[in-house]
Amino acid sequence: MGPGRVSEAQLVFSRAVAGDAAELCALLNAVAVDLTRRYGDGHWTRVSTEKGTLRRIADSHVVVARDSHGRLAGTFELVTKKPWAIDRACFTPVKRPIYLINMAVDVSMQRRGIGRKLLAEAERVARAWPAQSICLDAYDTPAGAGRFYARCGYREVGRKVYRGVPLVYYESLIRPAVD
Repeated sequence: MGPGRVSEAQLVFSRAVAGDAAELCALLNAVAVDLTRRYGDGHWTRVSTEKGTLRRIADSHVVVARDSHGRLAGTFELVTKKPWAIDRACFTPVKRPIYLINMAVDVSMQRRGIGRKLLAEAERVARAWPAQSICLDAYDTPAGAGRFYARCGYREVGRKVYRGVPLVYYESLIRPAVD
């Protein structure tokens, strides 16, 4: 494992609970501030609220990853309802797609393998759901994470400008668990 990498044993994944909302909201806002500082104002320049975060925790499958010191290292959200910016026509037709949204890694912990571990956990959760694919979008701008998803094995399936937001769509087909 390279310098600064995070081992599997150093991350603990759990489903978010209401008590995580303030810390989760702070993480999402810090990531938005960092993206805005680096790339200027854009769709990523948003403010998460604790009330909205609590609603997402109640209504979807929000996962948090904590490091060995209990600090929130990253998060993602899985939903079965198609997000507003997804054009299903671009994706492989499956009966049970799942959508990955709101993935974020603490700014001070980025480039340490946490994002890859979040995606591996998302696949584990999706397989148990059971889902047949993970679908997502990334900004088609320098602020977007598309190259990261491609390096992690996600396949680009389309590009769209949706309500003025340039997007790249990615998917990962979920293989059934082998018993």
